[in-house]
Amino acid sequence: MDLLFGHGAAWFGVPAVLGTFFFLLRLGLMMMGGDGDMDTDIDADVDVDVDVDIDADAHDGLDATDAFEVLSFQTVATFLMGFGWAGLGSFRGAGWGAGASVLFGIAAGSGMVWLLAKLLKLVYGFQSSGTVSIRDALGTEGQVYLQIPGHREGRGQVRLVIGDRQRYFNAVTDEETIDSRTQVRIVEVNDDNTVTVSKA
Repeated sequence: MDLLFGHGAAWFGVPAVLGTFFFLLRLGLMMMGGDGDMDTDIDADVDVDVDVDIDADAHDGLDATDAFEVLSFQTVATFLMGFGWAGLGSFRGAGWGAGASVLFGIAAGSGMVWLLAKLLKLVYGFQSSGTVSIRDALGTEGQVYLQIPGHREGRGQVRLVIGDRQRYFNAVTDEETIDSRTQVRIVEVNDDNTVTVSKA
């Protein structure tokens, strides 16, 4: 404890311990399946006013706002962790003065934030929202799931595979009634988010 907090080392030990704790907590929550949702609003003052709301649902996908919120929380934790351990190492291990150790800690913390930003950008680049536009269904073939009444007198449903994913769309037809399990082709996408089908 004296190594971390004694004889002026607390200026580096406290940020190191806090930053590491929150960084690992966030990482652990993400790896346990989740989105790392802490269900809290975190108001932190670290020389600058940082107001972060951690509430990003992974199943909704990360939009720009969510990515900024996650990055902001991770940025603070990462900077504190880098600043603390680098400063502590230079102050205690190398015997540097407090001023040089603070400058080295700031440089190391900033470097870790830069590295984190690059890694998160790379990770987010691999993500896809999984959203399929109804326009992607045009021209594809599928199977009637629920009977489609003839001459647009009602709606049925068709089951399609788009981009290796199975999707269901409400469907109408200009032809006679089309029974379940009949192969059909999507010939039109309608303004009311239905598709017009014909027998394949």
